[in-house]
Amino acid sequence: MLKIGIAGFGKMGQIRAAEILKNKKTKLVAIFEQYGEVSDTEDIKLCSEYDELLEQDLDVVFICAFNDVAADYTIKALQKGLHVFCEKPPAHTIAELNRVIEIEIETKKVLKYGFNHRLHYSVIEAKKLIDSGSMGKLLWMRGVYGKAGSIDYDKNWRNYKKYSGGGILLDQGIHMLDLMCYFSDSDFDILNAELTNSFWDIEVEDNAFITMKNEANVIATMHSSATQWKHKFLLEMEFEDGYINLDGILSNSRSYAPETLVTARREFEDITYAMGKPQETVTWFENDDSWKLELDEFIDAIYNAETVVNGTSKDAYRALSLVENVYNKSGFYD
Repeated sequence: MLKIGIAGFGKMGQIRAAEILKNKKTKLVAIFEQYGEVSDTEDIKLCSEYDELLEQDLDVVFICAFNDVAADYTIKALQKGLHVFCEKPPAHTIAELNRVIEIEIETKKVLKYGFNHRLHYSVIEAKKLIDSGSMGKLLWMRGVYGKAGSIDYDKNWRNYKKYSGGGILLDQGIHMLDLMCYFSDSDFDILNAELTNSFWDIEVEDNAFITMKNEANVIATMHSSATQWKHKFLLEMEFEDGYINLDGILSNSRSYAPETLVTARREFEDITYAMGKPQETVTWFENDDSWKLELDEFIDAIYNAETVVNGTSKDAYRALSLVENVYNKSGFYD
């Protein structure tokens, strides 16, 4: 069994722990939590410092701590000879992530980042359909990912730039950016970016409006919002021969549910009453196993000495580069 330690035992640390405890190939042996309280158990060592966690008999570290320490914690664990699973975002800056990638290459340890949206069943099925080529060439993409915050949203650590490095774009919008790169299998250049702080009294952006273009002249627009009072996840992708929409995504709160995959074929323009009203196929998904699938993929990469499929350092670099370019383009933090 892989012996695992977790650095950071907030919401994400607890989600990861639940899957680790259920998996027959993993054993949770130690936890480091700096800010919250963790109940003591016979089987799990509680550590007061991150260095103490690394001194335990471990094979793997899950980093679920604040963004400002993600890169440093990852480097220390890799240099200790441990495999690492790190939550997104991978670092504060690309400069930090470049250093992580250097150490990853030196140590040859498995490094995976938490982009769990890729392993939602609607996303898996959409990717299969796109890769089949049956929809033809991708023409454009449009994404919206928004949440309402909460009554204490302005007090959440994610909205203090020292700890987070950015606002709703870095925290949530990075998932949508990753999916756009994943489905198009390309990098994007930022054409225009506008960030606002329109409602919340916080140090970081609560809305991000972005227009991008790739080398194939595919235009992608994205709105990431913390003022979407009805939670919304929608990714529309238009192709030569039809369209694929990801509408809704399952989460622990189920506030973005239902999760559906909507597909349709373009109707020929000479069919008068059908034009613009194609027959849609809607597939509903009732289960979110993305956390389990991420862990399974990570374990397989370790045991079989294979490269990570989803959430590689390259994937993380691509997504974080877009976020950093948006911040630079918008001038919001100047």
